[in-house]
Amino acid sequence: MTETTHTQTTPPGAAGRPRSPEFRLAADALRGLWQDLFHDAFAYRPLPPATTDGPIGRHLTGRTKEYAVWAPHATVTAAGGVAALIALANNHTGPSAVVCALLALVPVLLTLVRPAGAFWLSLAATTVTTIAWSDSWAAWPWLPSSFVSHLVVLTVVAIRTRPRTAAWMWALTALYGFWAEAAFGWEHYGSDVGPMLILSALVLLAVTVRHIRRQAQQEVSAQQTVTAVERSRRTLLEERTTIARELHDVVAHHMSVVAIQAEAAPYRVQNPPPELEKAFATIRENAVAALTELRRVLGVVRAEDYEAPDAPQPTLADLDGLLANVREAGLEVDKAVTGAVRELPQGVELSAYRIVQEALSNTLRHAPGAGARVEIGYVLGGLGLRIVNGPPPAPHLVRASPGAGHGLTGMRERVSMLNGEMTTCPTADGGYEVTVFLPVPAVTAIEDGA
Repeated sequence: MTETTHTQTTPPGAAGRPRSPEFRLAADALRGLWQDLFHDAFAYRPLPPATTDGPIGRHLTGRTKEYAVWAPHATVTAAGGVAALIALANNHTGPSAVVCALLALVPVLLTLVRPAGAFWLSLAATTVTTIAWSDSWAAWPWLPSSFVSHLVVLTVVAIRTRPRTAAWMWALTALYGFWAEAAFGWEHYGSDVGPMLILSALVLLAVTVRHIRRQAQQEVSAQQTVTAVERSRRTLLEERTTIARELHDVVAHHMSVVAIQAEAAPYRVQNPPPELEKAFATIRENAVAALTELRRVLGVVRAEDYEAPDAPQPTLADLDGLLANVREAGLEVDKAVTGAVRELPQGVELSAYRIVQEALSNTLRHAPGAGARVEIGYVLGGLGLRIVNGPPPAPHLVRASPGAGHGLTGMRERVSMLNGEMTTCPTADGGYEVTVFLPVPAVTAIEDGA
């Protein structure tokens, strides 16, 4: 006889059926009740000082502004003091009156540090006060002091928490009032459950409207900030597109004309000398290279998501080609390298190349006919550059260009980006000197030691 074992994969009965929307709604509500008023009910949550950037606080100065941040704490304490004075007025003098006043005051003060716990303490204090100091002619279950104290507690806790917590506190207050009235209220003259529920409902409704209004203002403010950022971004893109279009229309057109004229110029002269053909070829090559670089840069400006081509960036190894290019343009330039030549970080290599390129371009523009010297020094802590040009000869066919000073600004930005140092000054003979030091961290030495 074989025994068959059955494995049940789903719970029997109602547990195996899918939950109804009503059941899930009730479960979520009970879960919210647990999180708001039961879980960590007595957790320490002090009321922070108020801000003074409101319409009233902005006009305060000195000590008045320092004390104004504690205005909410003083208001809650004053409300608790009112409840305590009511307790003293409705009881005989002696220790019992003091205890009754403390039972009205302590729950209110507790809202400043433990809001959820203050609600439960208020219900407990109401029960003790009613049982110990009420008579058959008193309203049930809240004495006047407990009535004021519990109403203040509901208000402060609702302000410090969220609308869902306020709804739960009102429902539990109603449940407590009906239970107390049904269990013990038959011995008393009247019931104040109705006034408590009506007044607390009005107060909590006002607090809830305040919460919703503040949340709506925050959402509107956040949406306005996002809209402003998006509008600024769109304006920036439009400006960049306009600049790119204008640069392309003006600069690219003239550069294209230069390239075409340089290519066609040798054919306009019969038997042109080789030097002239070589000069026009150099002009055309530089114009085409400038057009390519211009279109790449304009592509970056025109579109935010533009992907630059994977062309290799120039380094100091390409410096000889740059010097040969400027020599063909008529600049006599010498190069001197000191120290152990080594490979530097790509950013340092590119910045050094661009600095030398801009310095030599400035020499061509501002000191035509003058000679230049490029000195590169590989030192332990980085790379040193010195580009110096002599004074331009007095009689020269090419006039110096005044320039706008953007070249030196660009060089300083590159040096500053690498935390380097740069100095520029005229030389004693009337030339100009640019000295740059680019620091290079000794990463290689550290890695080799590791």
